[in-house]
Amino acid sequence: MPSFDVVSEVDLHEVTNAVDQTNREVGNRFDFKGTDARVEQNEAILTLHGEAEFQVRQILDILHKKIAKRSIDIAALSEGEIESSGKKASLVITIRQGIDQDTARKLVKQIKGLKLKVQSSIQGDKVRVTGKKRDDLQGVIEHLKSSNADLPLQYVNFRD
Repeated sequence: MPSFDVVSEVDLHEVTNAVDQTNREVGNRFDFKGTDARVEQNEAILTLHGEAEFQVRQILDILHKKIAKRSIDIAALSEGEIESSGKKASLVITIRQGIDQDTARKLVKQIKGLKLKVQSSIQGDKVRVTGKKRDDLQGVIEHLKSSNADLPLQYVNFRD
């Protein structure tokens, strides 16, 4: 029986490359000379450091450009609030991996609303869709691509 999985994954190696490129550009820019402006990565958590809030926003803009060039959807980034204390400012960004339960339920509800002969089930942090006809599964993929989910979705493991 044909099936596929709907997942939301980010290649952390590509994120590491984007962070390295961002740090390199920040180190070369004249307006950041002599400052402690940088981006730190700890697995799926990025921390932007700067001397003022506007510097952190500039670093964030550079980071967004570098991540977009590496074909990672910026919607996978969950930004916190900029915290300022004295001469330091920082921003914590979390990279969202997997589909949370509430979003998975919404996806399953959308798929059931299509009235196609497919079944969808939540399996951990992904949603598996199965059906008898390949065309029905492709219709589900097209519908999910056109719907605006708050997460970037990938469609993997398509089996006949």
